[in-house]
Amino acid sequence: MLDSHLLREDPEGVAEALAKRGYTLDVAAWRALESRRKEQQTRMEDLQAERKQVSKAVGEAKKAGDEATAAERKQRAEAIGSELEELEKAFQATKTELDAWMLEMPNIPDPGVPVGEDETGNVEVRRVGEPPAFDFPVQDHVDLGQGLGILDSEAGASLAGSRFTVLRGAGARLSRALGQFMMDLQTDEHGYTEIAPPLLARGTTLEGTGQLPKFGEDLFATEGEDPFYLIPTAEVPLTNLHRDSIAETADLPARYVAWTPCFRREAGSYGKDTRGMIRQHQFDKVELVQVVHPDDGPVAWEVMCGHAEEVLKRLELPYRVVELCTGDLGFAARRTYDLEVWLPAQEAYREISSVSWCHDFQARRMGARFRPEGEKRPRLVHTLNGSGVAVGRALVALLENGQQADGSVRVPEALRPYLGGRASISG
Repeated sequence: MLDSHLLREDPEGVAEALAKRGYTLDVAAWRALESRRKEQQTRMEDLQAERKQVSKAVGEAKKAGDEATAAERKQRAEAIGSELEELEKAFQATKTELDAWMLEMPNIPDPGVPVGEDETGNVEVRRVGEPPAFDFPVQDHVDLGQGLGILDSEAGASLAGSRFTVLRGAGARLSRALGQFMMDLQTDEHGYTEIAPPLLARGTTLEGTGQLPKFGEDLFATEGEDPFYLIPTAEVPLTNLHRDSIAETADLPARYVAWTPCFRREAGSYGKDTRGMIRQHQFDKVELVQVVHPDDGPVAWEVMCGHAEEVLKRLELPYRVVELCTGDLGFAARRTYDLEVWLPAQEAYREISSVSWCHDFQARRMGARFRPEGEKRPRLVHTLNGSGVAVGRALVALLENGQQADGSVRVPEALRPYLGGRASISG
């Protein structure tokens, strides 16, 4: 959520910043609504002050034996009470309208973000590793997996419908090995605390990180007036560990990692990546979250990107780092790097991780604060999140980049201890 004080003081500046990411803020409508709120609040404060004076006057009149004046003042106090009751209802309605509007406003892009309308405006930062050269016909991960008997799309569709896959034998073990390898790396070497969070969350929890109300159609939810939602990413429960809390400066940065299933309807993606495991309704992901001092946000963002990159380096996967432009930023992000892994069958780099610095946007929605040393008032923390990385897409990349002429797949050295020392997967 954006700073309401900033919106009140400089709505034109906010509108200009949001326009760079394709969001139109109707400044005139915002000013009118904010003016109404201010007028109602001022009137309420005036009436409350008058009621206090009138109540005092009632007591003084009674003490003086002036019953007529006391009755007159009492009547006025009752009239003020009735007016206040109606005004408070109107004020709450105005405030609710303002709050709902603010919940739908995306984060303001950092001044350093490249300006662009969509993904075509993203800027490549660096490439790491060389795409492999093959002297045989390249297969995609679906054909490779089916040939090895480790990937079964038909069974997934039979059990649950489209965009579900069953992994068998070495495929299931490979997925488990990838997740375990990533968790060990982030906890043992990068200092993240492992968390096993609930896979269901309340609506207020998803509101805190920005998934609601904006992306409600992409969530799986239970029925009822107060539904639970299957988490679309472990970012939701991990970041909300600091909801409505005040951390001590010494407790920052807080680093969390979780390996969980994630659930998404993939609304709006019909017809895209329908083959294989690139875009699934259910997928595993290792998620990184940091809660940091505001002064440390930009540096923590770079460091977290490095933590995700290290996964790809050790898996010997060629990739590139891309900074997202203003028009391609996620709702809550102030700045984002995408890590894109090379997929030989597509002859393209595809996203496998997004690493975002959210500034105080999520913290304001959640009420996540810290107590600065030497200061009386708490301040909002900064939050960051990133995939470290998507397990299914890492499996896809390993199959395609590690494929051999005989249909087997080479296992990178870093992963072999998690597969009983196996150097390859064969049928």
